[in-house]
Amino acid sequence: MELDIAIEAPWPSSLDWEELAQRAATALAQIAPELAHPRLSASILFTDDAEVRALNAEWRGKDKPTNVLSFPMLERGELLALAPDGPPELLGDIALALETCQREAADKGISLEHHAAHLIVHGLLHLAGHDHETSAQDARAMEELEIKALALIGIADPYGDHS
Repeated sequence: MELDIAIEAPWPSSLDWEELAQRAATALAQIAPELAHPRLSASILFTDDAEVRALNAEWRGKDKPTNVLSFPMLERGELLALAPDGPPELLGDIALALETCQREAADKGISLEHHAAHLIVHGLLHLAGHDHETSAQDARAMEELEIKALALIGIADPYGDHS
């Protein structure tokens, strides 16, 4: 999958956010092979709470920031049926909110880098049609995919309660 990444201030320049996003996406493609499709692309926007709040209000009717937003462009069935040849297909867009991510990382006692990687994996799974809000079983299945993908890049179970 090709990633189109935009990094807006004030994301810290001390980390290579593009490289982190690519590592997370590559690891996830090993766990969820449909995301390794050569025609797929996704965009990831590293932005601030104000931008994510505006997007959340406009598209979800929720006037508050959140850690990550996902805007899928394909239904899961369309993704799974995607032919190997043809034009590029946009899987969707993801936006991460810096201040919310920083606050959550601090609350969890983890690095911003690890939390952002988790949210990228989480957002990409949403783009691929996974949904943790439909049932406890779906939530558990999505968490297991996240845990496996993150383990491939050396990040511990973000839920801390799985074996």
